[in-house]
Amino acid sequence: MPRVVVFDEFGGPDVMHVVEEPVVEPAAGEVRIRIEAFAVNPLDLMMRSGASPAPIPLPHARLGVEGTGVVDALGPEVAGLEVGDPVILAAIPDASVRGSYAEFTTVPASRVVARPAGLGITEAAAIWVAYSTAYGALVEKAGMRPGDHVLVTAASGGVGRAAMQIANQLGAVPIAVTRHAAKTDELLAAGAAAVVAGDRGDIAEAVRDHTGGSGADIVLDVVMGPGQQDLLKAARPGGALVAAGFLDPRPTPFPSGPPLTIFSYRSFEHTLDAVVVKRMAAFLNAGVSLGALRPAIDKVFALDDVVAAHRRLEQGLHAGRKIVVAVPD
Repeated sequence: MPRVVVFDEFGGPDVMHVVEEPVVEPAAGEVRIRIEAFAVNPLDLMMRSGASPAPIPLPHARLGVEGTGVVDALGPEVAGLEVGDPVILAAIPDASVRGSYAEFTTVPASRVVARPAGLGITEAAAIWVAYSTAYGALVEKAGMRPGDHVLVTAASGGVGRAAMQIANQLGAVPIAVTRHAAKTDELLAAGAAAVVAGDRGDIAEAVRDHTGGSGADIVLDVVMGPGQQDLLKAARPGGALVAAGFLDPRPTPFPSGPPLTIFSYRSFEHTLDAVVVKRMAAFLNAGVSLGALRPAIDKVFALDDVVAAHRRLEQGLHAGRKIVVAVPD
């Protein structure tokens, strides 16, 4: 029988275990996907540890909000897809029930998009969450335009790398923020037009130097916490700040400083919108075909080693690159 990763209690990586379950027939409007690979995301760790803001029903909870595979079966009333089509899972809001940590899962047909031609299985497993988040925050929310100076926090992480690539694809100018100047060369290679480092001086002053004194048009903050005050000072009056993350658990002070448009962004607000998903998929296809959009992969694990994959992410050994688990035929 097909295998699936489940956990019956909250805790460390060792609470996960692989079990066998009967294959599920897709209901009306659903498709069954044979998973070829999935990526490990911070949200998965939060769910497994009990830190998720959404309730997780126990026992026998599943994990996984992104992955790739092929259509294995079609439920009634499904059009536009065929058995054997390679796809990317575009949204799994009920991951505790349908998670991608499995050999098979069933999802509504509207929750998959065609896998871009030329994208390998490993990269396809790791592209949707980061790139849809960065695209949704910068393009759909903030209205990023060519020439905009875009300040990107946590730039060495998955969303940060995606944001810089997307900015470059649209003709904007990504400026990476990092705590350590030692990462400068890596971030320039990843697509940053310039890098400002917290251990090198005042962030706002450095951003003004790189923007001709005007400041950033858009600030993408996936960190939050007290450090957001420095980002606000780095934005131009009339610019925009998109709060799209939670890496710093400390309280975030109320925004103060120059007049800005403040957006709060969570990816499911767009990945559950079929119209926006269509735009995201078209943008992704174009970027992949041009070679502009490619996720950075850290390491690939086997399904039986999913515990080790979680440990690697938890210990920060991935250096911001995506960890992928391959699922054998």
